[in-house]
Amino acid sequence: MQKKINIQNKKARFEYEIIETYISGIKLTGTEIKSVRESKARITESFCEFNETGELFVINMYIEEYAHGNYYNHKPKSERKLLLTKRELKKLQKEVNNAGLTIIPLKLFLTDKGWAKLEIALCRGKKLYDKRENLKEKDTKRDIDRLKKKY
Repeated sequence: MQKKINIQNKKARFEYEIIETYISGIKLTGTEIKSVRESKARITESFCEFNETGELFVINMYIEEYAHGNYYNHKPKSERKLLLTKRELKKLQKEVNNAGLTIIPLKLFLTDKGWAKLEIALCRGKKLYDKRENLKEKDTKRDIDRLKKKY
């Protein structure tokens, strides 16, 4: 029985307004998937980009080198291809080009079969005043919950 791997990008929900989410497969080598199974990966500074042929890649995703990898080991910050359907890729590329949106990874997880999946989101960057408004809402909600609990 394998443990649940759930690597999240917590900063993304604060920095970006999420419009639409997708679940995509990710193409990994042997030592990469072994490191992911040991929870030695980070997606906090990563983003997704299209290349010239219309394929989607995740950039700046850090997967630590596998401890027992020897010379078969991978580069920690290489580009990794995302696996989506052709229709989804075309839709995402159109949105990114026309509306100026970005694609940000939200969560890296393993399925029951042991495959690595990446939850990506089509996002728009938040302005500073939107972030402040979010913080105010959280504070007021927290205060109201405290009062409810007290009485």
